[in-house]
Order: sequence, then structure tokens, then C-alpha cells
Amino acid sequence: MKEICSKQFANGSVYALMTNDNYPIEVTDTHLPLYTKNAINNKQNLLSNGDLGNRTQRWMIGVSCMSGCPVRCLFCATGKLKKCRNLTAQEIVDQIQFVLDRNPDFNPLEADEFKINYTRMGEPFLNIKEVKKAIELIDKQFPNAHHYISTIGIQNSDFSWITNNITLQLSLHSLNEDKRNWLIPFKRKMLIKDLGKIKTNSNLKTTLNMTLIDQNDFCGQTLQDNFDPKSFFIKLSPVNTNEVSKDNGIEDGYIKSINLR
Repeated sequence: MKEICSKQFANGSVYALMTNDNYPIEVTDTHLPLYTKNAINNKQNLLSNGDLGNRTQRWMIGVSCMSGCPVRCLFCATGKLKKCRNLTAQEIVDQIQFVLDRNPDFNPLEADEFKINYTRMGEPFLNIKEVKKAIELIDKQFPNAHHYISTIGIQNSDFSWITNNITLQLSLHSLNEDKRNWLIPFKRKMLIKDLGKIKTNSNLKTTLNMTLIDQNDFCGQTLQDNFDPKSFFIKLSPVNTNEVSKDNGIEDGYIKSINLR
């Protein structure tokens, strides 16, 4: 893989890479102070001050499992790519090695948390065999790794292997089924009521990620009727405005954010 370009932020970087057969992918390298790991118990994920921590605390690498994505969420820039290709397990692992090579002074085995987020390009459960192989390869080298798998909820998926050091995130985005179908125009996804029936063997709650477009996307009654708070945790996310979101009339979301640069 070769680096095409990168962008730096106050707590990390995002890289555009090219595979050996010229497919673009994205990988991120970020860090946060350790206390942010306790967001569930704190019921919020705000920083208490300007200290952004370092890679000895929470070190997070976001990897792509595909080049492009067939889901084409209306606010995701990945929708600009016309071609999609599943990545191999080794190509997923190579993204992690790419980040490690750029941070030789830090050892993932010594970090308080070393987290791999499967949240960049692609839908993990449409490439699940290679994703699971990648997890096996990573765990052999870094047994302390925490794997965070984000999915829209592909129909007929097996979630029984989500266990121990693996956490599941469901891209919910709206509690209105019609609005969710508009935001996520992929037909083979589970209904909201079926997402609430998902059971895992993870030692952490399943995250419900909601990139709210407006306040009508949130309904406390629908949430209460479908998702047991003992098993699910809500994460509210901002819209990262881009050309695709603008083309679809999504200039901003309900959750406001300010990036530190």
C-alpha cells in the first residue's frame, strides 16, 4: 500500500492509501485520554479539558474493510466511489501496520487501550470472512486489542461470534423506519425491531450509533419499545459535512461539533 495524502488533527491523522491494484482506502490514527473510555457510565463523551491524551492511553486505529461501499449512506463521502472491492484480511492488517510504522515510539501492547475500529470504508458484514480472519491475525500479535465492528445490520448475519474483546456497533441513525431507509438506501438491512433482538456474547454493550439529521429522528418511545438499556448504549454523532451529504440536502445535523485542529 502507498500513501496518497493525509490530514492531521489535534489528536491524530487520517490517511488516504492506495492498494497494490489501485483501489483507494482510508485509515485513521487517533488517541484520547483514558477516562473517555468510561463514556457509558459517565453518560457523555465530552473532554473535561484540552488534554487529548496520547497513544499510551487510548490508541485507536480506524480501518477500512472495503474500498468503496455498496451501502451508500446519504451523508457518507464513500458514496462518491463508483467501484467497490472487498479487502483481504492481510490488506486490513496492513492498514494497522501502516499506522504502527509511523509511530515507532509507541507500543500497542503497552497502551491502556488498543482499539481497532472497523468504521472507515465498507460494511464489515458484507466481507465478514476476511474481517474475522483479520481479527484472528491481529489478536495473535496484539492479544490486548479491542475490536469495534460497525454495521447497518445486514439481514441473516451471525452475531454469535461477537464476544469478549469484540464490541458491536449498529448504525441506526433514525428511529423512523422510512427515514432510516432514506438515509441508508440498502435493501438487505434489518428492521429496527429486529436490531433490538440482536444478542451478542461481548462483555460490553452494543452501541446504537445515531447520526441525527434532525430531532424527529429520535423517538424515546420507539427506543424504549425496541432496545433494552441493559444491552444497548446510545451514541449521538455529528454529520461530517461533505460533497455527498450536500448533494443530498444534508448540510448539517442535529448534533453540533467543533473539530480541534
